[in-house]
Amino acid sequence: MDTRVISIGNQDFEDIISKNSFYIDKTSFIKEWWENLDPVTLITRPRRFGKTLLMSMVEKFFSLEYKDKAWLFDGLSIFKEEAYRKLQGTYPVISLSFASVKEIKFEDFYEQIRLLIAELYQRFSYLMESEKLNKAEKIHFTEIMEGKAEKVIVIKSLYHLSGYLFRFHGRKPIILLDEYDTPMQEAYLSGYWDEMTVFIRGLFNSAFKTNPYLERALLTGITRVSKESIFSDFNNLVVVTTTSCVYEDSFGFTEEEVFRALDNRGLGDQKETVKQWYDGFTFGEQRDIYNPWSIINFLKFKRFGTYWANTSSNGLVSRLLQSADQDVKEKLELLLQGGMINVALDEQIVFNQLGKKRGSIWSLLLASGYLKVESADLSGENYVLSLTNQEVLRMLRGTIIDWFQESDHYGAFLTALLACDVEAMEEYLNRILVQISSSFDGGKSAGRAEPERFYHGLVLGLIAELEGKYHIRSNRESGFGRYDVMMEPVDAGTAYILEFKVFNPKKDKTLEESADAGLKQMEEKRYEEELIARGFHSEDIRRYAFAFEGKRVAVKEG
Repeated sequence: MDTRVISIGNQDFEDIISKNSFYIDKTSFIKEWWENLDPVTLITRPRRFGKTLLMSMVEKFFSLEYKDKAWLFDGLSIFKEEAYRKLQGTYPVISLSFASVKEIKFEDFYEQIRLLIAELYQRFSYLMESEKLNKAEKIHFTEIMEGKAEKVIVIKSLYHLSGYLFRFHGRKPIILLDEYDTPMQEAYLSGYWDEMTVFIRGLFNSAFKTNPYLERALLTGITRVSKESIFSDFNNLVVVTTTSCVYEDSFGFTEEEVFRALDNRGLGDQKETVKQWYDGFTFGEQRDIYNPWSIINFLKFKRFGTYWANTSSNGLVSRLLQSADQDVKEKLELLLQGGMINVALDEQIVFNQLGKKRGSIWSLLLASGYLKVESADLSGENYVLSLTNQEVLRMLRGTIIDWFQESDHYGAFLTALLACDVEAMEEYLNRILVQISSSFDGGKSAGRAEPERFYHGLVLGLIAELEGKYHIRSNRESGFGRYDVMMEPVDAGTAYILEFKVFNPKKDKTLEESADAGLKQMEEKRYEEELIARGFHSEDIRRYAFAFEGKRVAVKEG
């Protein structure tokens, strides 16, 4: 039985090892990365997938500051080879993180970066005592530490620090930059993208592209930001995305690691349910990667939940989905039903084209871990995608619920639906359609093929909160056709069948006639057969037809 304490949120390798906390050995990454000989490596993985802990591990392995702490790696895979036991603690390491840089103004963003670099220089203040630095360099060093340096000096700060460390120690330093893209997402959302990229491009070019004092560099983040934006003309950068076939099992937990942990904690009987909830991430050809944040929470609390959903804001994803065109919303509705979509995408994220470039939203959702690759063509441009797992499904449904909860009439609609109050249901739904029309413009979809999908998805979002009390099924065969939505109570109670129609003036004179046609279709196709086969009586089944025209709706009960 594994009795090690699980420390939730601890991302410090030394602290975890020294306290004998729960840890799954990922030190084989060091060997793989070091032997690949890539000067600059950028690895993208979803949030909470162990990036920061891995960077802490790499720092403690290479850093001269930890040359007397080789015991941290005793018993771990990296120390199986003598060559790596000798390599530990032999390089100067420059380590910093942009995880906290989430400012809404460029001036505040720059101030945060300036403070981070000032703190970094303070760590190496012993260089000020060295004769390796001349007088002018010591003046610049002091200005940076005290936050008084000009912007041009700050831009070159990582480059200069690399040179100082090389001259002092006689070895080129390793640079580690965690969460490199966090400020980029904030700059895009807050409207200072152009100013931010000018500064970051200068900082990165001097540190990673034109730095003769650099041994290696490792960057991590969620997204692969376009070369044109940040890494212009980099010829020494290797980008490792979720579809790349290197470092496949270095982030996240493999199925073997998860099942072993479950067995060691007396939870072996939960393997299949854990798989449904937290498996599904695919990195390269490794198809069974589990969400590590959710796994360690499950191991600690021994209950299922959407742990990953509660770790950070999804503001960028929410904005793009709400403002997306009808094609994106139809594909999202299909994903929420458990289906797959076929899309063309480029894993390179161009932030200032998000919302404009077709396929960019799917690139972001794939990089963020919401979607997984089911298959791809040989060109690597067309992908079949699905939602990653049960946790992601619930998370996205929750995101949609949040959109609808901005309407004062959201809860009232659910109350009216369950109370079988048709008039109130129709009134509240009409108000909801008007209130959220800027994000969900159903009027524009009237000329499209299968326009019912828009309204179908809208109502699915409204009732998603009832999951757990009802089994909600969509587009399933029953009787002689396919119903739109069926709500079957988990316990005893009333079941509901919902049918959606879009007003067609060629068939019906009024919106109410379209709703009547929906009721007739439900009767003729005998959609209730599935429920009756499960033991429901006809009087325990409510049938509603929703007829839509732009931002108007009529509801009929049959």
